[in-house]
Amino acid sequence: MNCRIILLWLFTNRLKDRAEGVSDHIVPYWDQPFSQPYFDNTTKREYTTTVGQTAHLHCRVRNLGDRAVSWIRKRDLHILTVGIQTYTNDQRFMSLHTDGSDEWTLKITSSQTRDSGVYECQVSTEPKISQAFKLNVVVSKAKIIGNPELHIKSGSDINLTCVVLQTPDPPSFIYWYRGGDVINYSQRGGINVVTEKQTKTSRLLISRATPEDSGNYTCSPSSSDAASVLVHVLQGETPAAMQHSATVRIGTIDFTLLILFLCFVFVR
Repeated sequence: MNCRIILLWLFTNRLKDRAEGVSDHIVPYWDQPFSQPYFDNTTKREYTTTVGQTAHLHCRVRNLGDRAVSWIRKRDLHILTVGIQTYTNDQRFMSLHTDGSDEWTLKITSSQTRDSGVYECQVSTEPKISQAFKLNVVVSKAKIIGNPELHIKSGSDINLTCVVLQTPDPPSFIYWYRGGDVINYSQRGGINVVTEKQTKTSRLLISRATPEDSGNYTCSPSSSDAASVLVHVLQGETPAAMQHSATVRIGTIDFTLLILFLCFVFVR
């Protein structure tokens, strides 16, 4: 009898809920206030930055409640941060969090190659849950295509192309120097610099070069090691002609020494 009364009561209330427009939609357990914390797996898990730049590792935790989020360096299990408090003497590490947000970000300023490795975002549940993030810190370098030393004839063009290697992002700028002077904005006519950030390349063109344009040319991108090339602008003979003349002179000297040696032998 009691079971019939209970079933009748449940059936009556369900009809009442439908009449009042109450939805039958069941709230997923992960959206319920009593559910356990869990990670948002849509976040990026691997980051690459260059030496000297700031790195950010983003961890999102849903339904955190009163639990704490910590960042741990995996290689030595060193606790870097708990909440927004830093627990390392290396002040380059800090945790960023905005009230009401699910995101906990590990910020590493002035990244170094030794910072490369795995970092864990850990939640103080029982048992603890964690999510791993990988950081790659690379040394970005510039490279000037061609030989490290260039010989050109006076009146020809100096044409140098610089490529920025191993950088995840395009450089903010690429400056060209001759010696210690920036030549991107030189008053000398005939200088043209074309920089393409997306392809991470820069081209320097100096028309009708003169011996005064000789010197050490350096390509210096933002946040990358610079590259240099030594340019010789020659008046008159080209290096090939100079090398040929030198070979002829050396040959003449060798022949003269040979004659002297033979004379010495026969005289004796």
